[in-house]
Amino acid sequence: MILLIINSGSSSLKLQVIDGGKWKVLYKGHVDGIGMPFCEYKSSHGNEDCKAIKTHHSAFKLATTHLLKSGVIKDLKEIQAVGHRVVHGGEKYKSAIKVTPKILEEIKKLSNLAPLHNPPNIEGIKASQTLLPKAQNVAIFDTAFHSTLEEKAYLYGLPIELYKKYGIRKYGFHGTSHKYVAGEARTYLGAKKSKHMITCHLGNGASITAIKNGKSIDTSMGFTPLEGVMMGTRTGDFDPAIIFHLTDKGMKPNKIYEMLNNESGLKGIAGKSDVRDLRDAWFGKQDKKAKLALDMYCYRIAKYIGAYLVALGQLDALVFTGGIGENAWYIRKWVCDYLSIELSDKKNKHTEFPNQKTVKISHGKPAVLVIPTNEELQIAKETYEIIK
Repeated sequence: MILLIINSGSSSLKLQVIDGGKWKVLYKGHVDGIGMPFCEYKSSHGNEDCKAIKTHHSAFKLATTHLLKSGVIKDLKEIQAVGHRVVHGGEKYKSAIKVTPKILEEIKKLSNLAPLHNPPNIEGIKASQTLLPKAQNVAIFDTAFHSTLEEKAYLYGLPIELYKKYGIRKYGFHGTSHKYVAGEARTYLGAKKSKHMITCHLGNGASITAIKNGKSIDTSMGFTPLEGVMMGTRTGDFDPAIIFHLTDKGMKPNKIYEMLNNESGLKGIAGKSDVRDLRDAWFGKQDKKAKLALDMYCYRIAKYIGAYLVALGQLDALVFTGGIGENAWYIRKWVCDYLSIELSDKKNKHTEFPNQKTVKISHGKPAVLVIPTNEELQIAKETYEIIK
């Protein structure tokens, strides 16, 4: 079964063609610059600069045209199903689902919970429906994996009416990644040795999830991806009264929102959001701001892991994934130092890209694993199960 996997962002569209069942990636493509004066198309079969692409429909058409030129498939009719990443499924969608007109309307309604993400996800689905009319479309929700949280974990200490009226609660994100690496860890360690697990998805955005018997029981991101650990440009947890203090000082709400999401975190402390820049600044130049930012980052991750030890009762496995989790040995070391977990220095320092396999980097218990995430493969597998 030939599957097309789509990740449609606000200004980009990523796709993979995967042979379902054999799980072989046949083609990768990325349209970057949708709605901008310039556009670039990169693929596993060649790159090119292109004219301005105004819509996701045009981006989808460009990508599928290049796919046909590559010779990987001869006709778009060979694609039997399209799996779409959809960021927010609210409380209603707890697993992957075939897209029908009714489902698409429901996803539109959830856009008020994810105004920056769900609309471009929807545009990707619409483009697929138009250009691949015979293929079945499946939505896979980032929030679905966290639908197993109990009320005590997902409710905030706010008047309950706000939850009932506006749906204000913790939803959690990065669910597809957490689910994938948890499954890989279970395969690597065995079911008995992976019952109590904490997964750390560390990229520009970062989230920590407590997993018991394969189910998410708590996660660091909340109503939005702003909550949780400090990130590349996001604050993570902080005292919300600061917002009112800043408005009293004359700062406008939209400016505060922009600052919290795009000018804070590592960038706010050290001026750079990329840990590689901060790594070079500290190890190469002994830049104190860079070290402070990295210390704050690791300390907050370790605090969440410590909190989730309470939720789990014990810890069998600690998993690092995402661009930082997979490649930044120093982040893993400093986090584990806070937790008094001993790592193999040699193994910890030899897991960087292009490593594509699970690596155990700890000496004893808990097992500390580095697992390259593969959200596209997880989406493909869930799409396959729905269509099969």
